[in-house]
Amino acid sequence: MEMTARIGWLLASVLASAIVAGCASGGGVPTPKPFPGAPDPRTSRNPPSPTDTAGSPDLIATAMALRGVPYRNGGTEPSRGFDCSGFVQWVFAQHGTILPRETRAQYDEGRKLDRDDVEAGDLVFFETVGRGASHVGIALGAGQFVHAPSSRGVVRVESYTSEYWASRWVGARRISRSE
Repeated sequence: MEMTARIGWLLASVLASAIVAGCASGGGVPTPKPFPGAPDPRTSRNPPSPTDTAGSPDLIATAMALRGVPYRNGGTEPSRGFDCSGFVQWVFAQHGTILPRETRAQYDEGRKLDRDDVEAGDLVFFETVGRGASHVGIALGAGQFVHAPSSRGVVRVESYTSEYWASRWVGARRISRSE
């Protein structure tokens, strides 16, 4: 019986570690599903232009419409929940831009920006687990960003200039279809 209790404790510890790791973990590479009413970026005859991604009011509206969707480690769609990189990947896919699934790979996309040059629609990256980019969100302007924060949260807006996020800042990237 004691062995069963130890195995149960070990499994619970491993599961808790996976949940806490959140965005730092990888996942499968899902096919992004279109936002209800949006054209499917994989089959659209009129793909969005570069102005339809970074800085786009439509992209921001899509991201903001997802506030309140629960966090889910490995989550890639609104009906099941999002992790940070799944949220970003899904939002951009609704506007014709396919991004890699993992945060570190998303950090390698687009054009590097200084913090002072961040605009609505840019990606903002933070170091939350280990070294390097392990968390990502979408900038809204005025120091705000929308993201899927953790296993105890929902998609929400926060300030990347707050003490917590500012101390974890890694960088920002501007994504466009022409890059």
